[in-house]
Amino acid sequence: MKLNMMEQYVLGCFIALVLGYILLQRFTKSGDKNIKKAAPRDAGFEACSDKVVRKADGPPDVVIVGAGVAGSALAYTLAKDGRTVLVIERDLSQPDRIVGELLQPGGYLKLVELGMEECIGGIDSQQVYGYALYKEGKYAKLTYPLQEYTSDVSGRSFHHGRFIQRLREKAASLPNVRMEQGTVTSLIEGKGTVKGVKYKNKNGEDVKAFAPLTIVCDGCFSNLRKNLCIPQVNVMSHFVGMVLNLENGKLPQPNHGHVILANPSPVLFYPVSSTEVRCLVDIPGPKLPSITNGDMAKYLKATVAPQLPHELHDAFVEQVEKGEIRSMPNRSMPASPLPTPGAILLGDAFNMRHPLTGGGMTVALADVVVLRDLLRPMRDFSDAAALTKHLEAFYTLRKPVASTINTLAGALYQVFCPTADDASREMREACFDYLSLGGMCSEGPIALLSGLNPRPMSLVAHFFAVAVYGVGRLVFPLPSPSRVWLGARLLMNAYGIIFPIVRSEGVRQMFFPITIPAYNRGASVVMKSAMFDMMA
Repeated sequence: MKLNMMEQYVLGCFIALVLGYILLQRFTKSGDKNIKKAAPRDAGFEACSDKVVRKADGPPDVVIVGAGVAGSALAYTLAKDGRTVLVIERDLSQPDRIVGELLQPGGYLKLVELGMEECIGGIDSQQVYGYALYKEGKYAKLTYPLQEYTSDVSGRSFHHGRFIQRLREKAASLPNVRMEQGTVTSLIEGKGTVKGVKYKNKNGEDVKAFAPLTIVCDGCFSNLRKNLCIPQVNVMSHFVGMVLNLENGKLPQPNHGHVILANPSPVLFYPVSSTEVRCLVDIPGPKLPSITNGDMAKYLKATVAPQLPHELHDAFVEQVEKGEIRSMPNRSMPASPLPTPGAILLGDAFNMRHPLTGGGMTVALADVVVLRDLLRPMRDFSDAAALTKHLEAFYTLRKPVASTINTLAGALYQVFCPTADDASREMREACFDYLSLGGMCSEGPIALLSGLNPRPMSLVAHFFAVAVYGVGRLVFPLPSPSRVWLGARLLMNAYGIIFPIVRSEGVRQMFFPITIPAYNRGASVVMKSAMFDMMA
């Protein structure tokens, strides 16, 4: 039996490579549709002709809008390189969100690279070593491939607000970082170049801040993104969140995130402290059952609770009955920048993916590292045209990490939310069984998810290996016409899932970045920056 299964897997890998090659050929011929024409300036921009009173210590080198994960980390690393940084955040009190609570190992390594790993400490964060998939009484355990790393390297889970406050404190500890509470209302433009921002401070006064470079990273609700990118925001589903207090504070598989493959969509559990477990129920579509009239509680108890592991069932129902339920929309938005002199977009304001795989903070921190390395060789940012040309490489250099995590998040969510179609349900069954095989069948996908192996080609190979493995299960040992037809539909279903996601990410940038001149210029700069780090 094991031999037959391995033969199916080897055959699946071979066919997957062939299919992947055909797929890429089609992508290449269809052209890269991710290149957009610059849109006309929005009325939110204004000419910087008004007189403004500046502080005696002079204008900053950089204005950062937003002090979340990306903004705080960027402020700290740019200030360490000698830049004067002004950070404007609409609310500097501790945030309270139900996402952004799981940092993958790849993200933790970026945090180490930025010198901010101590921000994980002092907040009762928990080490996470992988995932446990649960379906109808069976578990598939996926462990991060961390053998080559020190013991501190793992995923980390925590209360989002505590982590953000630690990042802010770390950034504000440097004398050349000034954090100010205020709401940025518009960008200030002069002759096609962003010169700074206009904002209301905490006293309600209108203030202007000027800098050669403005970096916008004000989150998923950004009111500035429309000026710097082509927003294509899609609400895929909603997360309904609650915190469970388990008797021993432990999940069935300790130190692992749990993904329950329920119908119609998955349920997540992961620790956020030594005694608390976060539960997130995904509800597909743009609308939710009403929380106020009790429809939500009925849905959770009648539809979700019966599909949970028995160890979690009672705590889940108890929390639902308490009524402490919160929700938030799950958005996705491909990165479609409008290169603008004097400004750049970062974080969730720029690029979002479904939070199922917990990759948002990893992408944000990886982007911060890329941007830091590109900016490091520049003495000053006063030449906006030269700065813009220099930063062209950012959008391509970020692709290996960002596109891998984005594509995986979108593809997995669609696989884990099967439709009534038999082929869709068979794809989910094949995915669970493929990951249950262990070895490279589980290590490969979990390395992609964790940010430890950001290789788009590996992602495509594994995705189609799952599909072909599913076909193999259907046609071996005795194929029938109906099962062969179901297998063909499964392959078409897989193609229909991944093709639109890859196309939105940009085929050339994702698979052939070396063909882009800006990538090669940027890679040279990053290598010099790495040498600078080694010498330091």
